Amino acid sequence: MKRVGLTGGIGCGKTTVLREFQKIGIPTFSADEIAKKYYDEPDFKADIRSVFGDSVFLPDGSVDKKALARLVFAESELLSRLNALVHPRVLRDFETFCERYLGRDYVVFESAILYEHNLDHMVDLVVCVYLDTEERISRLLQRDKSSREQIEARINNQLPADEVMSRADYVILNYEGNPRTRQVQYIHNQIIKC
Repeated sequence: MKRVGLTGGIGCGKTTVLREFQKIGIPTFSADEIAKKYYDEPDFKADIRSVFGDSVFLPDGSVDKKALARLVFAESELLSRLNALVHPRVLRDFETFCERYLGRDYVVFESAILYEHNLDHMVDLVVCVYLDTEERISRLLQRDKSSREQIEARINNQLPADEVMSRADYVILNYEGNPRTRQVQYIHNQIIKC
């Protein structure tokens, strides 16, 4: 079974592309979606508290994700410390996911930071989703209700899009009117042939 990485910068439409793979029956694993669930786990919250302190917790004991994001996207060392808590769990969960789908042609592992954290070593090939920076910012301003400065800080913590595209095996251009379904089907056919 092949492992296909799906990556691209924040706001480029990875989730939309992931749904296209799901529509054709491919098992998909979203690192971000899985990681969001960790914030409800007592042991993970204890780890967050030990690294970041009480300032990233709400009065009800839940993690204040916005406060945590402000900290980690302002200081790369803190982002590295958060990733050190998240990544081992994600990788363990991905291995369990792959075991469930043994015998399938391939699975898709989606991660915005596939190259930044050398997660590409665990996949056989990579698909990059591309959208230009201004379009991404426009989408994120509407979606996340974050400021332009906060969005730019997140984008700046990721590899430049041209570098990601140059390293990927396939690139999906994710513009409105561009046939995503056809692009995914083409890539699917190429993967099946290999």
